[in-house]
Amino acid sequence: MKKFLIVGLGNIGAEYANTRHNIGFKILDALAQAEDLTFETQKLGDISTYKLKGRTFILLKPNTYMNLSGKAILYWLTKEKIPLENLLVITDDLNLPFGTIRLKTKGSAGGHNGLKDTQDKLQTNQYNRFRFGISDAFTKGKQVNYVLGEWTDEENQALKTRLQKSVELIKSFGTAGVNNTMNTYNGA
Repeated sequence: MKKFLIVGLGNIGAEYANTRHNIGFKILDALAQAEDLTFETQKLGDISTYKLKGRTFILLKPNTYMNLSGKAILYWLTKEKIPLENLLVITDDLNLPFGTIRLKTKGSAGGHNGLKDTQDKLQTNQYNRFRFGISDAFTKGKQVNYVLGEWTDEENQALKTRLQKSVELIKSFGTAGVNNTMNTYNGA
């Protein structure tokens, strides 16, 4: 059976629950809700397991805070004996318009601390990442407030369909492969 580690990046705590920076958690929560899954707190994160078409998806929401996400990712990759090419890290991206989804097989951390730590712990930038656009609609010097700010009412309305599309992307990643998924969902 093929195994995949799907990691949603975010920060733990109620004060972060509905912030832009926690889109990784929000996407995994949407998948869990759609498939009636529950998360259980285990070592370095909350874990849920989802099976689809002979594949096992290990869903991970690290509880290490964003800046130390790589520690949890490396632990679960190793524990579950999941090859690096079956890792998908979900993160927010300021450089993409709101709701844009982009899957890449490698790349820089782009100033994202969760990706920086992941790259550091894995000793490579050759891993799949799913970037969800949160836009850059903030004034100079207000980036942190924006990223850690809550979604607007308009964004919350639009999120419903974007979360559904994100769940489809995750399923496709495990069943159709990364290249087919990129062709289908990048820019969708």
